[in-house]
Amino acid sequence: VTKQDQQQQEVQRKERKEKEEEDIAKNQHKEDETSSNSPSSEEVVPKQHTAEKIISTLRSLGQPIKLFGESTFARYKRYLEALDMLNKTNLVTSEMEEYKLGSGHGIRNTFLGKKGYKEEEQQEEEHDKQKEKEDEAAAAADEEDDPHKRIHRFFKSLLRQWEEDLLSRPDHLKRTASGKNETKTLKQCRDYIRPLFKLCKTRRLEGAMMDHILNIVKYCEMGEFVKAHDSYMDVAIGRAAWPIGVTMVGIHARSGRAKIESSNVAHVMNSELQRKYLTSVKRLMSYSQKKRTDVDPSKKVLNM
Repeated sequence: VTKQDQQQQEVQRKERKEKEEEDIAKNQHKEDETSSNSPSSEEVVPKQHTAEKIISTLRSLGQPIKLFGESTFARYKRYLEALDMLNKTNLVTSEMEEYKLGSGHGIRNTFLGKKGYKEEEQQEEEHDKQKEKEDEAAAAADEEDDPHKRIHRFFKSLLRQWEEDLLSRPDHLKRTASGKNETKTLKQCRDYIRPLFKLCKTRRLEGAMMDHILNIVKYCEMGEFVKAHDSYMDVAIGRAAWPIGVTMVGIHARSGRAKIESSNVAHVMNSELQRKYLTSVKRLMSYSQKKRTDVDPSKKVLNM
């Protein structure tokens, strides 16, 4: 074997070794790529969370079922985050409900049948009734001390009841001519009595007028509508003398002029404003008489 042949064999061996090393490097690179592309044990979606379950849950929560370029595991992570947010919101709402309900304090189960439950319930009812009576007595005492407040509250409550009665009528009655007239009457009454409410709030109602209207309120509350009507006639027409002709002849005054005092003046003629709210007072008196079915007919005014 010559030296040239030996050199050629060594060159061929080197080339073979280089090719083998290149093949080994290529195979290792391919294995790395496949291992990187294959999902790890940490990024595998559990079997109990199927794709249909994840999609239906996301759709029920108002979330998109899949984002652009989103992998299966990324969608699973978003699904878990949505469930976590739902649990947190439910926890907050339950805490708010417990706070409103007093965290269960004072809530009893009526099916447990504990001893003394009925007695405790009766005691609570009696306590509530007693408290309501005390509040009503205190309100009545305040109203007696403040006649302006009593007048305002009485007529305001009558207006509210009248309005509720008209709203509770069936539709076919509301469309009739009489039904429309009743609605117009209520609106006019509400508009006309506003100046009286304003005077009561500002405590600027005249003393004589306040006394007459307060008597009307007292008699209406007592069910004495005849006396209430008399008081209304006093404040509307009055008891003043209506002299005709010459009233002052000579140095002596007529006997009829002694009756002309401030309490006997017909207030309805003083101003248009007083005439309007006294008209509303009369309408509310008629409504109160119609609502009081417990009052004897002898105490009511016919054609009121």
